[in-house]
Amino acid sequence: MKYAIELDRVTKTYKDKTAVSDLTLRLEQGSVVALLGPNDAGKSTTVNMMLGLLQPTSGSVRLLGRSPQEAAVRARIGAMLQEVSVIDGLKVGETIELFRSYYPKPLGTEQLLAISGLTEERSKFASALSGGQKRRLGFALALAGDPEVIFLDEPTVGMDITSRQLFWQTIRSFAGGNRTIVLTTHYLEEADGIADRVAVIAKGQLVADGTLDEIKTSAGLQYVSFTAGADVAKETLLALPGVRTRVGADAG
Repeated sequence: MKYAIELDRVTKTYKDKTAVSDLTLRLEQGSVVALLGPNDAGKSTTVNMMLGLLQPTSGSVRLLGRSPQEAAVRARIGAMLQEVSVIDGLKVGETIELFRSYYPKPLGTEQLLAISGLTEERSKFASALSGGQKRRLGFALALAGDPEVIFLDEPTVGMDITSRQLFWQTIRSFAGGNRTIVLTTHYLEEADGIADRVAVIAKGQLVADGTLDEIKTSAGLQYVSFTAGADVAKETLLALPGVRTRVGADAG
């Protein structure tokens, strides 16, 4: 089995705070993995170490079998981080063209504009975009080099419903083959329908790892209490998706 990313007992400490603690994680090539967890769980720190933007205090990180800081590795990855900044004085199309020039085999400008839903904003200054549009521009830049590994850190923050739908449709189209996608989120529903593996991080540690169904099962059943009308039959309730049993005064 080939791994796109390998973290071996990685720890990252800032003065008296440990952001990531003894984390071991191996992500297979071609997989779509969601790093799930609450705010300040250590997800972004983990991604930044995968990217080589941060050095672990201890442990090792391998990206595509090599150090993530190597130039040859950087040419094969793309990243959309939480903080999206744009270059003053450049239009959307010019910004995309600039980033395309950094890669040996980039995707086409028209394709990137279409993917990000920014075709109509091509001639608009990037600094004049809305927050959600800047996020979509960041997504286009992450894909500029036709990367083998794509990192998406809280990708839909600031996006409206339409932009979110377009974003997930696009991500699904990019999944598969040898392309590996790593996304972070603190919403379980963000991972639903796209991630084939979920790694849950809390307080800098890996607390669960598996498929989405396995994670849901391990979290235990959820219960909803309500009073149904006299005309609602037991069979009707049991036929609802997700309902496993029914309790009550006449449940038997």
